[in-house]
Amino acid sequence: MTATTGTDDGRDDRAELARLLPPATGFDLPPGRHEHHRERLMNLIDDDTDRSGNRGQDGGRERAARADRPARPCLLRPSFLAPVAALALAGVIAGYTAQVGGGPAAGPEAAQADGNASARAGNAQPVALVLNRISDAAAKSDAGPVGDDQFVYVRSRVQDSDLTSGKLVTGPLKEREIWYAQKPGPLKKLGYIREDGDTLPINAEFGDTDGTREGLTRPTYRWLAALPTDPQKLLEHLTALTPKEEGQEHAQSVFEQIGYLIGETVLPPETAAALYKAAALIPGVTEAPDAVDALGRHGVGIAREDTRHATRSEWVFNPKGLSFLGSRTFLTKDTEIGRKGALLDADAVLKRSVVDKGGVRPQDR
Repeated sequence: MTATTGTDDGRDDRAELARLLPPATGFDLPPGRHEHHRERLMNLIDDDTDRSGNRGQDGGRERAARADRPARPCLLRPSFLAPVAALALAGVIAGYTAQVGGGPAAGPEAAQADGNASARAGNAQPVALVLNRISDAAAKSDAGPVGDDQFVYVRSRVQDSDLTSGKLVTGPLKEREIWYAQKPGPLKKLGYIREDGDTLPINAEFGDTDGTREGLTRPTYRWLAALPTDPQKLLEHLTALTPKEEGQEHAQSVFEQIGYLIGETVLPPETAAALYKAAALIPGVTEAPDAVDALGRHGVGIAREDTRHATRSEWVFNPKGLSFLGSRTFLTKDTEIGRKGALLDADAVLKRSVVDKGGVRPQDR
């Protein structure tokens, strides 16, 4: 999901700015993540352009313009921006970077993240046994069904990172609310996001001029319910759907894609159960005893390390009921961008629900 401008001139300006951006390279990070945040930077450029165009107008007109301004959620993927060399973008980048500072999870606990993970490895159980327990618990969930005219609501605390300076800077922990539309077929408005006091629409994926259809990047309840429930077939299906990123293990991409699906959707119980068993079939997946989410909640962890890029992603589950709590990703060794244990991103899911109208909280109904 990304932003587009509303005029031909805007599209031309946006294309020129995109041309000035450097390719996603360097810093020992997966190229696909750089491209993801290259798009995010373009989204910020659109947002800044809209703000500039509305300066000096009366409050009512500005509020209306802000309501039409596109937005893009992070979707539980690491959120550090690609390094930018183009001087034409300096003002936009400086404005964004000024909003980001050190956050709670960047303290001593986060700095020891990788060391703690290594120390916990001796207590790990065979990952298939752990994921089978999580799968069994998910199969008993009463989640869903979700109607085609409804919205999936997820409220989380999230923490992202910024790489515009060439060094990893972890941002503050903040609350985010997202409403995902479930309507079948291509949509140009995929839902809404509320962050920093603003509620903004989520636009279709960049390039989807006719709208984005349900699928891997827009996983509606109906689409999720149609996935294979045999773990091996499901893994093969998701592996085929997940784009290959040059320089990144495809298995890591698939693991992170499953993490997205379990993180910000309402899953049909049969699909959820199959996803966890499918994750157990991915090479390199391990248990991470006493993992920690963005709020410091401890739980049962499932992890995979991308040794090529020195990053480790962990999913965290409530030790009592094995429900999903959150996730985090951090560096596993000293690199050019940061020290071992430095946090790339983290989240903690606080509430999931189904609502009839986008932008309306469950308790507001």
